[in-house]
Amino acid sequence: MLLLMLSPGALGQGNPPPDDLDAMINQVLKNNPVPSAKDAAPALPVVMGARIGEHPDRTRFVLELSDPLSLRTFTLSNPDRVVIDMPAVTWHLEGPPRPSGHGAIKSYRYGLFRPGNARVVIDLNQPVTVSDALVIPPDHGNGYRVVLDLFATSRAKFDQTAGWPADLKARETQAERVAALPPASPLPVSKNRKVVVIDPGHGGIDSGTSGVNGLLERDLVLDEGLRLAKALRADPNFTVYMTRDSDVFIPLRERVNISRAHKADLFVSLHADSNPDSAVLGLSVYTLSESGSDKEAAALARKENQSDIIAGVDLGGDNAAVAPILLDLEQRDTMNKSSRFAQTVLGSLSGATDVLARQPHRSAAFVVLKAPDVPSVLIELGYLSNAGDAAQMNTTRWRNAVAAAIAGAVERHFALPAATAQRPASPVVE
Repeated sequence: MLLLMLSPGALGQGNPPPDDLDAMINQVLKNNPVPSAKDAAPALPVVMGARIGEHPDRTRFVLELSDPLSLRTFTLSNPDRVVIDMPAVTWHLEGPPRPSGHGAIKSYRYGLFRPGNARVVIDLNQPVTVSDALVIPPDHGNGYRVVLDLFATSRAKFDQTAGWPADLKARETQAERVAALPPASPLPVSKNRKVVVIDPGHGGIDSGTSGVNGLLERDLVLDEGLRLAKALRADPNFTVYMTRDSDVFIPLRERVNISRAHKADLFVSLHADSNPDSAVLGLSVYTLSESGSDKEAAALARKENQSDIIAGVDLGGDNAAVAPILLDLEQRDTMNKSSRFAQTVLGSLSGATDVLARQPHRSAAFVVLKAPDVPSVLIELGYLSNAGDAAQMNTTRWRNAVAAAIAGAVERHFALPAATAQRPASPVVE
């Protein structure tokens, strides 16, 4: 509803005659035209609810929608999943039901996959066949309900039909190719300007770790990435790109391709950790190693490298950017530069936040660190499983201080002392 307010002065001390009041109203409407319906941005359809029904012969998955939508389902194997694609929607699922684990559905997640494309990914306990979608029109206060039934099937039949639809596979392959193309940068080319690519992890359908206070990793690292980008862009010595600057999913290989296409001098991936032991706290920095510095580091890399599978990306194959590393001279030099920056940034961050007490510089086989020609680090900002870490990571003061510390480390890494005078001591982002 649009409310147009008349000032007391416009009305005078008493009630104006009807003719004068009409004239005043007409003048206000003339100065404040009411926007027409065609000028308003169309509202996105809303996903209002989800329901799981576990029956002896099937598992039923129901989505309630405000508007009818064109949905598309397909299955993927290794691991077994059902993917539901739809146009962009607004999600309004408050405490969606979780499966018992005894039916065909192990778990599910939802969110934005690509701009204009939302997705639900259902993890399976067993191979299934998926029924055609049944749409029930609104009645008794319910919206449109889309019903999918999942029936148990054999492994051979599931594997025979599982896989990406050809057009979707082509679309994702093309997106990777586009990400690998050299950018058309509007900034003047300068041999002294260093290129930094900031990579907020997860995003969209892949929310990452959920904190004990409800803070989601995807939101934390995007906000921190934007603060870091603002700090570095205030310095004329740097050109800064981001793999994502909104809540959208970017596949791992695409992130690597983006850094290589921009010919980055440094790639900084931002994440937040979790641990079964809620007492573990503190920031850590990872560089590339095929073996991993310890079992915990190797397990974390395996988890993070599942990001594409979580979002329903499973194109198969590989490319040069993420192939097993060849320790030639270029790769060795890249890894040495990565390690030097890791030490520099840990020294800078120790004054801004708690640092992991044991071995804060760690190594593991993270896919996003495998560009052979781009020095790369992955910063775990802290443990969302720890109440103290989660609380401070949820504050503006902490985020500004950490962004300033990382930016200062980048400056020192490239030995650009003049940059310090150009950049505020602490970037302020409200």
